[in-house]
Amino acid sequence: MKVISNKEAAALIKDGDSVMMGGFLGCGAAHDCVEALVALGTKNLTLIGNDTAREDYSYGRLITSGQVKKVIATHIGTNKETGRRMSSGELEVVLVPQGTLAERIRASRSGLGGVLVATGIGTDVAKGKQIINVDGKDYLLERPLHAHVALVYATYADKYGNLAYDGTTRNFNVLMAMAADLVIVEVDELLDKPLDPNRVVVPGVAVDYIVQHKG
Repeated sequence: MKVISNKEAAALIKDGDSVMMGGFLGCGAAHDCVEALVALGTKNLTLIGNDTAREDYSYGRLITSGQVKKVIATHIGTNKETGRRMSSGELEVVLVPQGTLAERIRASRSGLGGVLVATGIGTDVAKGKQIINVDGKDYLLERPLHAHVALVYATYADKYGNLAYDGTTRNFNVLMAMAADLVIVEVDELLDKPLDPNRVVVPGVAVDYIVQHKG
């Protein structure tokens, strides 16, 4: 498993890439890698995540710095800059119900062709989407959501790249870790010994690079 710096990790993300960002309002996010990405100035990114944090915090700073052209997220209310840029036409925002977002990412990591959800039937969410009737009930076919890069977090990683978590920091990190072409994980602790198999949440086969958090 290759351990790299946050600057090296940021350099792997190219202009125009779609990037899944683990975290929930910045909790359980790859903060050092985001900082390096902001400094690098990579442009025209598509940000996929639960939210856009705050305008001055974590991956929310990518919005403020103008590096994001499109957001696919569940809510944006905690970042005023996201709302401002959306209203001015500077930023495309696609709002996706949280459960649907999670299932679309899971569909990608599981190799599924999509998922059927009832949420959004009869609303603007359904526009342009295929409706499938199952046993007399209509469902929307929601397509898998895949990304060029997943920039995620874990509390622990061993030398084989196996990941484990404390508390609520799992959030979207676990789903995203197998739903991108390239997976970069920022960890608090890099262990010398292998993780107990009973503690492994994400297997090392899903991880390409590890960054050790500086804090």
